[in-house]
Amino acid sequence: MVALMTKSTTGAFFAQAAISFGVALVAVAAGIVFLPVSGWVRAFLALGLLYTVTSAFTLAKCVRDRQEDSALTNRVDQARLEKLLAEHDPYKEPAL
Repeated sequence: MVALMTKSTTGAFFAQAAISFGVALVAVAAGIVFLPVSGWVRAFLALGLLYTVTSAFTLAKCVRDRQEDSALTNRVDQARLEKLLAEHDPYKEPAL
């Protein structure tokens, strides 16, 4: 039997990514609402937008990794079931 070693993201990293995305989104929204025409505020908005985009990619990676982990587990379970069904012979005499 081969042991499968998979790397998975921890719950804390997943939570950090989700919180980071939320904070970035709120920061950009606040920047848009209170946007005067000064250059410093526009720079703040650009920085917030950059942070939002990178946080979105991190969150998407976490979601994808979690989905791949569950898909791999389901495939392994399906392969084990198919092996058991292939080896089962209903007409074989039980051993006494």
